[in-house]
Amino acid sequence: MFADRVLVTLVKLRHDLPDAALAELYGVDRSTISGAVRQIRPLLAARGFAVPDRPRVRLRTVADVFAYAEAEGVELHVDGTDVQVRRPKAGRPGRKAFVSGKRKQNTIKTTTFTDEQGRTLFSGVARPGRMHDQTALCTEGVAEQLRCHPGVKVHVDEGYRGLADQFPGQVITPPRKPKDNAPLGDHHAWRNERRQQSSDRICVEHANAEYKQWASLRRYTGDREDFPEVQAAIAGLVSDRSARRATRGKTSKELVLVRDARPTAC
Repeated sequence: MFADRVLVTLVKLRHDLPDAALAELYGVDRSTISGAVRQIRPLLAARGFAVPDRPRVRLRTVADVFAYAEAEGVELHVDGTDVQVRRPKAGRPGRKAFVSGKRKQNTIKTTTFTDEQGRTLFSGVARPGRMHDQTALCTEGVAEQLRCHPGVKVHVDEGYRGLADQFPGQVITPPRKPKDNAPLGDHHAWRNERRQQSSDRICVEHANAEYKQWASLRRYTGDREDFPEVQAAIAGLVSDRSARRATRGKTSKELVLVRDARPTAC
């Protein structure tokens, strides 16, 4: 049944169990499990990302995210993350492109966009791990979106310093470290500003960490060609959960306000 195929796909994404193990649990052939995952996973990946308080609106591209941020006055928080993948076979072209200079492993890099509360608005831009974070973001046309939406502010880390220099006041990065011979007060002010900027950006770090709770994104062992689809499916499900949490929190606050507004008995 369709519900069983959806459940199998969710278990596969969450726990990354082998198809043979899932086949034993459901009492079917392994090819049946593989076929169900290949059928349902593209549907999950194509759903897009949930928008809080608007269940019928889904964001599917970076352009959608910037248009939504400008319309709603949302400040975006952007950060990249790496997922370890299997090493390509010897002699295959582009083998070194997946070696991350930071992690010294074969990885695929993705970029996440969240709002101020850490709710996922978009996650994707899958690129080989050797590519720099800023280069991966620019290849998705972010510079054009920043020009088209000058009112949108984007909070990023030190790796996007080039974008901050190109769009001052719109792309916000940590403050530059003062020189060693600078007054002591400048160093204290720099530490405080950097601490505040890190506190503002921790929401997108938590979003990336939430993806890693799914076994498929802790260490991806499937075909690298399928990784963007797997990552989009998981990030879309995480965005649904974060949007529901925001709705439940708002509902609880509204209930408290209604309760407090009731007239007290004499």
